[in-house]
Amino acid sequence: MATRKKGHVTDSIIRIPPNKYIHVLDNNENLRRIVEGPCTFVKKEHEILLKGPEDMIVLPPGNYCVVSNPVVRDEGGKPVLNKYGEYQIRQGREEIRQSEQFPEPFPLYPGEELEKPTTPYRIVETNMGLIIKALRDFDDKHAGDRWLFKGPGVYIPKIQEEIEKEISASIIKQNQALKIRTLRDTTVKGIKRKAGEVWLEREQGAYLPSVDEEIITSIEGKVLTDKKALHLKATANFKDHYGIERRAGEEWLVTKEMAEVHIRDVYEDIVGEIRLTTLARNQYCIVVNPVDAKGIPQFGKCELRRGEATFFLKPGESLKDGIQSARVLSEHQSLLLQAREDLKEDDEVKKSGMKWVVRGPREYIPPAEVSILEERESIPLDENEGIYVRNIKTGEVRIVKNTVYMLTSEEILWEKELSDEVEELLSFQASGSGFAPVFVSDSGDRSYAKKKPVAYKRNKTRAITFRAPHNSAVQLFDYKAKKSRIVFGPDLVILEPYEEITVLRLSGDVPKRENQLKNLALLLGPDFMTDQIIVETSDHARLYLRLAYSWKFDIDKSRPETYNNIFSVSDFVGEACKSLASRIRGAVSGETFEQFHKRSSEIIQQAVFKKDENGNRIPFLIKTNNLLITSVDIQGVEPVEESTRKSLEMSVKLSIDITTKTQEDKAKHEAERLEQQAKGERDKQAIDDEAEAEKKRIKLYQLQAESDSVETTGKALALARAKAEAAEIDGKAEVKQAELQVNALKITQQAELELAKSRYEAEILHKKAMIDLEVETNKKLAEIEAEKFQKTIESLGQKTLVEMARAGPETQAKLLKGLGLKGYMIIDAKNPINLFNTAQGMINAPVPPQNHMPE
Repeated sequence: MATRKKGHVTDSIIRIPPNKYIHVLDNNENLRRIVEGPCTFVKKEHEILLKGPEDMIVLPPGNYCVVSNPVVRDEGGKPVLNKYGEYQIRQGREEIRQSEQFPEPFPLYPGEELEKPTTPYRIVETNMGLIIKALRDFDDKHAGDRWLFKGPGVYIPKIQEEIEKEISASIIKQNQALKIRTLRDTTVKGIKRKAGEVWLEREQGAYLPSVDEEIITSIEGKVLTDKKALHLKATANFKDHYGIERRAGEEWLVTKEMAEVHIRDVYEDIVGEIRLTTLARNQYCIVVNPVDAKGIPQFGKCELRRGEATFFLKPGESLKDGIQSARVLSEHQSLLLQAREDLKEDDEVKKSGMKWVVRGPREYIPPAEVSILEERESIPLDENEGIYVRNIKTGEVRIVKNTVYMLTSEEILWEKELSDEVEELLSFQASGSGFAPVFVSDSGDRSYAKKKPVAYKRNKTRAITFRAPHNSAVQLFDYKAKKSRIVFGPDLVILEPYEEITVLRLSGDVPKRENQLKNLALLLGPDFMTDQIIVETSDHARLYLRLAYSWKFDIDKSRPETYNNIFSVSDFVGEACKSLASRIRGAVSGETFEQFHKRSSEIIQQAVFKKDENGNRIPFLIKTNNLLITSVDIQGVEPVEESTRKSLEMSVKLSIDITTKTQEDKAKHEAERLEQQAKGERDKQAIDDEAEAEKKRIKLYQLQAESDSVETTGKALALARAKAEAAEIDGKAEVKQAELQVNALKITQQAELELAKSRYEAEILHKKAMIDLEVETNKKLAEIEAEKFQKTIESLGQKTLVEMARAGPETQAKLLKGLGLKGYMIIDAKNPINLFNTAQGMINAPVPPQNHMPE
C-alpha cells in the first residue's frame, strides 16, 4: 500500500498509463527527469517521485494554451539539455502552444507550468472587432501600439500582444447620425482629422470605429412639419449642412422648406422647437423685438399683428401676453386704457400716460402703444346694496346705492378696512350665528371660537351690511362727522364710508369672566343671565350661590334721551353681576346659616329689590345704562366648606336609613304572614286527606266483614247441615254484633276527626290573630316614622321647597350631587303617597327577594 511523506510518493513500482507522465528527482545527481507512459517505472532508492502520474496536455483543433517557463527546443522540436543534463528552460517567459504545432498530447517538463488551460481560438463575428495592443516590440509593431482586428475571422493570439477590448459596430439608421471624436491625428475616408476633432457620420449602415476614433453618442433627427420649426444656435464658426456660413452665437430657424428632417450638427445647439403661430380673424398679438426683412431684430419695439395670419416667431421675437382675442364689449362692459406712447386714435391725439374708457357695445383691438389696465362691468345695486367709490383726483370717498353704476376713468373701487374683531363677528353672522359660538366640553368647560370660518371672504369694496336682530340695538360712529347713531332691530344697517360699528365685549361663563362674548348688536331683553358667587354667613359658613337674574333695558324708542346711554357701559353683564353680587354678599353676611337656609330667597330678594308703600317689589334700575333687573332666581346652593357638606350628608343619610329600615321590616312581616298562611293551608289539607282516608278504611272494614260473614256461613253449612238452624241463629247473632262494633268504631273515629279539626282551626285563628297584631304594630311604627319624616320636611320651610322645585334640571343635578343624593320627592298633606313603595326607588340596594313557602 502506497504511503506519502511531505507530498512525495514512496512506492517502488509506478504504473504509468498512456498519455500520462511523471517527474522523478535523482538525489544522487540532483537532476529532474520526465518519464512518459505507457510504462511501468521502478523507482530506485535514491529517486523521489515529484509529480504524477499527470495527464498530458491535449490541444483539439482550433485551441491553444499558455505555458510559463517553457523549455528550450532545437530545430527538430526536441527539448534541449544543459551541461548538467537537466532540461534548459526560459525563466520568466511564456509560450503559446497551438494545436497546429502540437497535434499530439504533450507533457509539461520539469519547471514548466500551465499558465492558461486549453482555450479555443476567439471567433470575431461580422460588425465586431478586437482592439489589439502590443506588449513589446515585434515585427513592425512597437510596444503600446494599438490596432483593430475586424471580423469576420478567427483571431490567433500571440505572446507579444493582448486583447484590450471587444467592440461592436454602431448601426446608423435613417434620420440618424453618429457623433464621433478623433483621439489622435488620422485619416478617415480620405479626410484628414485632427486629434480632438468632432464630426458627424451620416451614412446609413454599420460603422465600426477605428482605434483612433470614439463614438460619443447617437443623434436622432428632428422631423420638421408645416407647424413646427427648429430654433438653433451656433457654438462656433462653421459651415452648416446646408452650405451656409454661421458665426458663433448666431441664432436662426430651420423650417420644412429647408429640410424635412434636421440632424443637429456638432456646433449647433437646439434652443427649442418653435410652433406655428396662427391668428384667427378676431385675434391679434403684439410681437416684441420684431425682426425686419433683413433679419435684424428691432430691440425695444413692438409690432401689432392681426388675424388672419400664420408665422413662426424668429429668434429674439416674443409675444406679449400671448395670442389675444379682440375684446367684445357688451353694453354693460368697458375697458380702462392707458397710452404708453403718444398716438392718434379715432382722430383724437392721446398723450403718453393718458387714461380713458372705451364703452360697449363694440369690438376693440388695442394698438401696440396702448395698455389695457382693467376690464370693467356695470355693477347692479339693489336698494340694500352699495359700493364704496373713490375719486382719484379729489380723494373723496362716497357710497353708491340703488342703481346700475359704471366707474369712470377717474374712479376706483375703495376697500373699507375693518378691525379683526368686527370681521370675525360679521363672519359669524354670515354663518348664521349672532355671537361667537360657545363649545361645552364633557367636563363642562366652555370655550369660545376665536377664528372666523374659512369659507367667509368679504368683498371689501361692497357696502358693509349688518342685520340687526329683533329687539336689539346697534351703535354706529362716524369718525369724519364725529357723531354716532343708534339703529334698532329688526333692520338692515348699511355703513357709510367713515362709519364703524361699536363692538360689545360682554362677560360670560359661570361664574362670570370678562371678554367672553363679543357681539355687534346689543340685545334689549327681557332675558336672564346666570352667575355663581361665594357668600359667607355671620357664623362663617361659606356657600356657593348660583343665581339667575332676569333683565331688560328700560327704554322708549320714541324718546332718544331714554336710550342714548345704553352703550355707555360696554360690559353691562359683568357690571350688573358685580353690583348685584355685592348687595347679596352684604345681606347674607348678617344672617346665620340656619336663618339663611330657611329664608334664602327672601333674604336675597330684599337685598336686591325695594318695596313701595303697598308692599309691591320695585325692580332694580341701573341708571348708568337704564338696565332693569326684574327678578332674581336661586338655582342652587352648595356649601364651600367640607364640614358643612358632611353635616348635610349625615342628615340625608339618616333619613335614608330610616326609610330603608321601615321598608325592610314591612317586607319581613309580609314574608312571615305568607309563610304562616301557607302552613295553615297545608295542615288543613292534611286533616282533610286523613278524614277521607278514614272513610275509605270504614268501607274496607265493611267489605271485610261481609266477606268474613259469607265465609263463616259457608263453613257452618259445610260442617253440619243438621245444625243449620243453630248455626244460622249463631251467625245472625255474630252479624248483629259485628254491625254494632262497626257502628261503635265509626262513631269513635268521627269524634276523633271532629276533635282534631276543631283543634287545628283554633290554632290557625290564634296564629292569624298574632300576625295581624304584629302587622298593626309595625304599621303604627311606620306611620310614626312617616309623620316624623314629614315634620322634618316641613321644618325646611315651604318657600325653600318651592324655590328648590323651581330650579332648573342643571341646578337640581348639582344640588343633589353636593348632598350625595340621586333624586328627591316633595309631597304635601293633600296629596299623600305610599312611602313604603316610594322608598324602594330612593335607595340603590336592591330589595331582598321575598321567600315564598313551597306548596
